[in-house]
Amino acid sequence: MARKSGAGLDSIARAAGVSKMTVSRVLRGAAGFSEETRDKVMREVARQGYLPNRLAAAFGPAGSSTLVGVCVPRLTSALFGAALESINATLARLGYQTMIGSHDQLPDEEESWLRGLASWRPAGVMLAGRRHTAGTLELLRDMTVPVVEIWDLTTSPVDIAVGFSHYDNGYEMGRFVTGRGRRRIGHVGALADRDAMGHSREAGFRAALADAGLTLAASEVLNDRPGFYAGFYGTETILGRAPALDALYYHDDEMAIGGMAYLASRGISVPDDIGVAGWGGMEAASILPRRLTTTVVPTARLGKAAAEALVRRLRGDTVEEVTVVQTRLVPGGTV
Repeated sequence: MARKSGAGLDSIARAAGVSKMTVSRVLRGAAGFSEETRDKVMREVARQGYLPNRLAAAFGPAGSSTLVGVCVPRLTSALFGAALESINATLARLGYQTMIGSHDQLPDEEESWLRGLASWRPAGVMLAGRRHTAGTLELLRDMTVPVVEIWDLTTSPVDIAVGFSHYDNGYEMGRFVTGRGRRRIGHVGALADRDAMGHSREAGFRAALADAGLTLAASEVLNDRPGFYAGFYGTETILGRAPALDALYYHDDEMAIGGMAYLASRGISVPDDIGVAGWGGMEAASILPRRLTTTVVPTARLGKAAAEALVRRLRGDTVEEVTVVQTRLVPGGTV
């Protein structure tokens, strides 16, 4: 974008009575100045009709990039959205900007996004998940920037990992459900051919059942994306095949809530007739007539930890290679 009327950082700084660096930091949304200073700068920006050159703004005074690319599976997910908000706020506070993308659980799409990002010379990269193509790994090596793998914990990261174990989440919930006396247990999932993290939770859940001397009585893993309606008709389908189930473990809370809507429509009582457990800890799970039994993921804490780890790496500080963010099983009243 062009600058209007010859306006630039120098003229704004002179009129506002601050340094050019302060003007630059205000325009990047960084911290380190008062609201009064920010207001003076922004008044001059408006008065002079300044439109920042976004490409130039992506680089610091020494020509170093301030862009951080962040790629997650879905932008429509409340969980990923909350993590992105935390990442963006933390990076902005530390003087960096985010460039966000999504890959829809397709490693090839992640590689395509990364190739486009590379042309912007980012300062660092964050990728949600640990399943990458050979092309992605080669690109990351060639880019020689800090890389943080978030969400699905790996003990052998490309560079840095910040996340939690989906397998452990599933196992912990399996132990809880069987501990409540449930024996004919089913699973309702989504993204059958894509979601490695969902598959990990299901594998952990199955392992816990095996340790209790049980097997999963039925499983319905849909090709659709997770959501309320997917949970509704996934429940209808699985109970059509296995009507005697006494508990259901869902891909996430949205599907669990959709499943409970189906159960209510058929007069099936939760938890008396059938137990229900979800995953994710979405806000709606806590305000139901019976609080949903789920695993709460601390999205804000995860995003902040990941952003701070990346910036510490950029500054040459010591960084833990693997950071485990603790999740929490909330018993609720549905199992």
